[in-house]
Amino acid sequence: MNASNGSTAFASPRPIAPGGVIGMLGGGQLGRMFAIAAAQLGYRVVVLADHPHSPAVAVADQAIIGDLNDRSLLDQLAQQCDVVTLEFENIPVESVRHLAQHVGVYPSADVLRIAQDRGIEKQTLRDAGLPVTPFRMVSCYSDAASALGELGEPIVLKTTRDGYDGKGQWKISSPAALDQWAARPLEQGGLDFERPLIAEAWVHYQREISVIIARGHNGETAVYPVFENRHRNHILDVTICPAEISDQLKQRAAAMAVQAAEAIELVGLICIEFFLDQHDELMINEIAPRPHNSGHLTIEACHTSQFEQQLRAVCGLPLGSTDLLFPHAAMVNVMGDSWREGQPPDWTPILQLPGAHLHLYDKGEAKVGRKMGHITLTGAASEQAQAVRTALLSRNEPSEAHS
Repeated sequence: MNASNGSTAFASPRPIAPGGVIGMLGGGQLGRMFAIAAAQLGYRVVVLADHPHSPAVAVADQAIIGDLNDRSLLDQLAQQCDVVTLEFENIPVESVRHLAQHVGVYPSADVLRIAQDRGIEKQTLRDAGLPVTPFRMVSCYSDAASALGELGEPIVLKTTRDGYDGKGQWKISSPAALDQWAARPLEQGGLDFERPLIAEAWVHYQREISVIIARGHNGETAVYPVFENRHRNHILDVTICPAEISDQLKQRAAAMAVQAAEAIELVGLICIEFFLDQHDELMINEIAPRPHNSGHLTIEACHTSQFEQQLRAVCGLPLGSTDLLFPHAAMVNVMGDSWREGQPPDWTPILQLPGAHLHLYDKGEAKVGRKMGHITLTGAASEQAQAVRTALLSRNEPSEAHS
C-alpha cells in the first residue's frame, strides 16, 4: 500500500537530509538493522547501548556504552545527533523526556507511556473506538475472580508492564486454577498481586495477523501488506505475507492501523497485532511503536524496508512505497534452539535455496528461546517456510522440500 496523507495536520520540522546523524536508544538487533539501513542512505548512527557487545554496536558509527537512565550519557547523545529514535518500547520514559528537551525524539515519550502499559494501551485504543480484546484491570485476588466471571473461562492474567514473548502471563481456566496459582510462591511462578495486572478474555482465534504502519511529521502514512504470524512457545516462529485472509479483512485491518497511529499521534513506525476470531472479527491484541519481528521480511520483499521507513518517518522525509516485490514472501526466526552443543546449523543448504536471505544478529552465545537471526524467503509460500523451520530444528536439509 502506498503512502497517503493523514487527516491530522500539525507542524513539521525541517527534514534531516542524508548525511545527518541519527541517535538510537538501545543496542539490540532492531537497532542493528536500522543502522545498516541508515548507512545505505548516507546517515551516521550513534547508539546508546547498555553493553559493549550489543548487536547494534558492531555496525554503528559510534557507540556510547552505559545505563540508558544516565543523564550525562543522554546529554552526550543529544549533543551529537540531529534526531533520536528508539530501538524498542521498554526504554525508560523519563530518559526520552529528558532527551526531548535537547533534540527531537520519535516516537515520543507519550507514545512510549501508552505502549509500555497494557492497561493504558487497551483503554487508549478502546476510547479511540477501536476493538480490543475484552479486559479488566486487576489489583487483587477478588478482581481476578470477578474477571473470570465477567470475561468467561479461561482468562489470561498478564503483568501490565515488561512482559513479552509469553513472559509475565498466566492462563487461568477456572476458580480452582486461580486458587492454585494464587497459592504458589512467586519464585515458583505464582501470581504477583503487588504488580499491576490485566485480565484478558481468552480469544479463540483463527489467525494472528499484524500490520506495520509508518507515520510522518506531517501526518503522511504508509501501510505495509498484512502479515500472518505463527508462534511456537509464545514466540514468533514464522511470518508469511500476504496474510491468507480476504481483501476486505486486509483493508479493515489497514484502516484500523491508521486509526490507531493517529489516535496516539505517532511519529515513526508501529506494529499493530490483531486476533482474527471465529466470526471474522478483528480485535487489537497489542501495539509496538518500533520495527517488528514480523516485518523483517520487508528488507528483501518490499520496495522500502521497515527500517528505512522508520528512518524516513523520524527524519521528515517522504515515506517510501510499501508494495511487495514478490507475490509471496516468508520469514523464519532462527532461534538458539537450532544450535547443538554450541555449534550453529549448517547454513549451506539454506543459502542454496532460491530467494533465501540469512540474517544473523551477532549475539554470541546461543540460548533456547533466544532470537539469533532470521531467514527471509522471497517468492516462498508457507509450506516452504515450514520446511525450513523443520530443517533448522531437525538438522535435515530443507532443499528436499523446496520446489
